[in-house]
Amino acid sequence: MRIGIIGTGKHGSRYARHIIRDIDGLTLAAISRRSPQGKKQAEEWGCRVYPDWRDLILDDRVQAVIGVVPPALNLAICRACADVGKPLLLEKPLAAGLADAREIAALARNGALRLTVGQTLRYNKVIGCFKKYLPDLGPLYTVSVNQRIEPSTLSWHEDPRLAGAGVSYHTAVHVFDALRFITGLEIVRVMAMTSRRHNRVLEDGLLALIEMENNVQGVVDCSKIGQARSGRFDFVCRQGQLTGDQIYGTCEIIHHTTRTDLKPGSAVGTIVPLLADWRDYLAGTGPNPVTGEDGLAAVAVCDACLRAATDQCWAAVR
Repeated sequence: MRIGIIGTGKHGSRYARHIIRDIDGLTLAAISRRSPQGKKQAEEWGCRVYPDWRDLILDDRVQAVIGVVPPALNLAICRACADVGKPLLLEKPLAAGLADAREIAALARNGALRLTVGQTLRYNKVIGCFKKYLPDLGPLYTVSVNQRIEPSTLSWHEDPRLAGAGVSYHTAVHVFDALRFITGLEIVRVMAMTSRRHNRVLEDGLLALIEMENNVQGVVDCSKIGQARSGRFDFVCRQGQLTGDQIYGTCEIIHHTTRTDLKPGSAVGTIVPLLADWRDYLAGTGPNPVTGEDGLAAVAVCDACLRAATDQCWAAVR
């Protein structure tokens, strides 16, 4: 399967290198990057380069496309891939706003576009450990999550025309998808507040109260403000607590004062297993790993958080 990648900056180049080195059955055929660095990358990787991403999609030698671009471009890329019938793996968030996300999901739903969304946190070993052991602890009552990373150094993260929003769409979107993936429950309404510490235009801090199905309540704290990282999840259940940090590879069950280490294993990159599952999906030997509906569900919660923060009241997830 000959792949074309739109956007080979810091994150997109990871996809390119994994396709070249780690994934049997996929070949890097072309890239699209506007900067002069694109030509150097194409020479290094032995593929074609297109300054205009539309030309990459129209290249008959490209059989499937990966998009790793600011989310404001996602809808146009989806429409173009649908027009020529080429499958698309699109990095999260699905779109820069709810209206675009709905249109993209509709293209996938009606069969016009074979779409996979790059919600890669699902492939983290600790997240998989949570999903495996949570049912053993009886009914879930509350959740608490933080996802904190250093301030962004990407200039487009301060441009609403490209980014759409700040940490809610670019960090919390991972958490909202992971909670849905782990618990099987939808988030139905939120109350939120946002802050700007370093980003001059868009929010780089989000604190949200969430209500999920089955009367599960929770707190989500996401930021890009401090010089430290954490990715902690706590699930409080009838039979105990399931807790861990997806960045540092910890996961344990707490029953009364007894702590049981679940040993999730050493951290591994999440792009490689996503690409392997995507390859199998394109070949017809596996399911779609992350659907357009999955991507839409996460964006809908992000949208609700921003509405709740603006209106200073609870907001339903639409």
